[in-house]
Amino acid sequence: MSTTQQQTSTDTQHVDLAITGMTCASSSARIERKLNKLDGVEASVNLATEKASITFPSALSVADIVATVERTGYGATPLEEDRARGPVMTHDVVGHDSLRLRMIVAAVLALAVFVLHMVPPVRDALGMTGHWLQLALTVPVYLWAAWPFHRAAWVNARHLSSTMDTLVSVGTTAAMGWSVVALLTGFSHDMYFEVAAVVIAFLLIGRYIEARAKAQGRSALTSLMELGAKDVAVLRHETVSGAWTEHRVPIEELEVGDRFVVRPGEKLATDGVVVDGASTIDASMVTGESMPVEAAVDDEVVGATVNGHGRLVVRATRVGAETTLARITQLVEQAQTGKAPIQRLADRISAVFVPVVLVLALVTFVVWLLVTGGDVARSLMPAVAVLIIACPCALGLATPTALLTGTGRGAEMGILIKGPQILESTRRVDTVVLDKTGTLTTGEPILTDVLTVGALAPDAALKAAASVEAGSEHPVARAIVDGARERGVEPAGITDFTNLPGRGVRARIKDVEVSVGKPDLFDRVPEELRAALASATGTTVLVGWQGTAHAAVTVSDTPRESSAAAVARLKELGLTPYLLTGDNEHTATVVAQQVGIDPQNVTAGVLPQDKFAEVRRLQDAGRVVAMVGDGVNDAAALAQADLGMAMGSGTDVAAESADIVLVRPDVQTVADAIGLSRKTLRVIQENLVWAFGYNTLAIPLAALGLLTPLIAGGAMAMSSVLVVLNSLRLKGYGRGTR
Repeated sequence: MSTTQQQTSTDTQHVDLAITGMTCASSSARIERKLNKLDGVEASVNLATEKASITFPSALSVADIVATVERTGYGATPLEEDRARGPVMTHDVVGHDSLRLRMIVAAVLALAVFVLHMVPPVRDALGMTGHWLQLALTVPVYLWAAWPFHRAAWVNARHLSSTMDTLVSVGTTAAMGWSVVALLTGFSHDMYFEVAAVVIAFLLIGRYIEARAKAQGRSALTSLMELGAKDVAVLRHETVSGAWTEHRVPIEELEVGDRFVVRPGEKLATDGVVVDGASTIDASMVTGESMPVEAAVDDEVVGATVNGHGRLVVRATRVGAETTLARITQLVEQAQTGKAPIQRLADRISAVFVPVVLVLALVTFVVWLLVTGGDVARSLMPAVAVLIIACPCALGLATPTALLTGTGRGAEMGILIKGPQILESTRRVDTVVLDKTGTLTTGEPILTDVLTVGALAPDAALKAAASVEAGSEHPVARAIVDGARERGVEPAGITDFTNLPGRGVRARIKDVEVSVGKPDLFDRVPEELRAALASATGTTVLVGWQGTAHAAVTVSDTPRESSAAAVARLKELGLTPYLLTGDNEHTATVVAQQVGIDPQNVTAGVLPQDKFAEVRRLQDAGRVVAMVGDGVNDAAALAQADLGMAMGSGTDVAAESADIVLVRPDVQTVADAIGLSRKTLRVIQENLVWAFGYNTLAIPLAALGLLTPLIAGGAMAMSSVLVVLNSLRLKGYGRGTR
């Protein structure tokens, strides 16, 4: 591992920095502007990934870049570079745990303060002692738990800007300051400790939810690389003896041209070409091909795929960042980084709202001071009422409560929505790109057809095939044996079993030698069977004896029972379905027809980077794309799509790259997820409109002295209740609701 400071030309260098302390889009924009003001510097700062990518002249150093970011008010740390995937950032466990601790402490103390203030029997029994207890409980919430808000507000103020953090800091400071002065001087019995505590607690809950969503997104890159092998058995040529000997070395030491051994069940260490041996390769995790592929001498193989039954010797052709897996990783990071930072509605409005509120509070104080002839206490009350009524309690509840309710209902329906920023994409989605293997289909090969010629009965042909295949570990063989038993056909005993790598298998049943495999095992193949081979939608093997093929057995990956109904529902929602798969064109077209997708919207034989490119092509054509997939090969496309949706029955990488995870292996949940996401977004927008509208209407009343701080606090609490009740409507969302 080494710091990511690399020479990009004779005069420029490049560095990737992990940025801490950013809370909104204005934070990342401010850092970017500050860096780009430096001579020769080109910087891009991404809020979602919390990373800055910077090219700078050799006259500057990494320390200069870091210092510039720190002077702006944020933290910066050079990222580490991994040989296989470039600069990466590990999850900030310390920061995440700190936020979680702040949230828990604030929630517990705020609940206690709320009970002390709002429950009459408790409040009346304690009297003034209750007020002092509220002060003691609120101080750690205000000073410690809310410190990130206060710090961000100060940083914003230094740069003459404001965000929601400014609203939180100013509002809670007003409530806290008024309450402390009132308690110490006794000039008023109206105190608002619960306002400060509850606002901070709810906003920390929302901030924690967002942080978890970001962490899950970043972990997709780590999960991708963990799919690869950690070490490799390299063959070294001994100059003295002339023999080839195995040496187990870390994957980082593997070089292009090295020969390495892959035993049955092992992962291929890197991309390469087979130089010795034959086997089958399970490439579904990377390429999306549903059936295992044959690998023999001179065949290309892909790193991180799994070797089947045979021993292979492979010559490495690509290593490190050049491998297929590393390129998928880079595409995922590119897609995640390329997404425009979410410019939250609350932040956009608060940029104008906060300065206006501060000016109004000051104007209110000055005007009342003039009207009352210099009565500071009477003038302070309406000014504080303005600040309290502007305190964003309902605003802070608007997103977290709707998100918690919506995601809770989604979990009941098998839908996991990762964060509020995801919902903005669902409203405009007009195109759904569906992966085939594991999404529209089951992803498991099963026996689908037995075709015979002449007088041979299908069960007799199947019995012969299953008997011979029972001696093989090939996935197609297992599917034939399992399928035969499901049909009540039990394999017979065999002798003289022979495995023919890349061709098939052979064994004796009683005194007859039966072959199962490719056409080249037979001297004669009837035309009916050749036609079956040409039109098969899966993998077809021939069964025969005495040099003649007598039957064809087909194993296929079949559509899920719910796929056709799911595609119909997507069309009802106004969405255009596309099918994207690594399988062959014939198989893809047949599956598309079975589930109701227009053949013109089918793209077959695509590699992972092709899926990524296809999503980009649709986006460039003006479409808003939702991608549904389940494998590593889908990860980059899921990250690039406007809305990524992963089948929970698939890989962890796909789930982490996606925005929404569909826990149940039911494609109908795709339509449910889009409908629920749209509904949740509408509720969040309604909450935000109410929260800001309430402030806008109530502030003039407070400025005119028609609302005391006590009434202002009560009105603010009622506003929060309405926001919560509106969010709870999501509990009634049902299947098929739009």
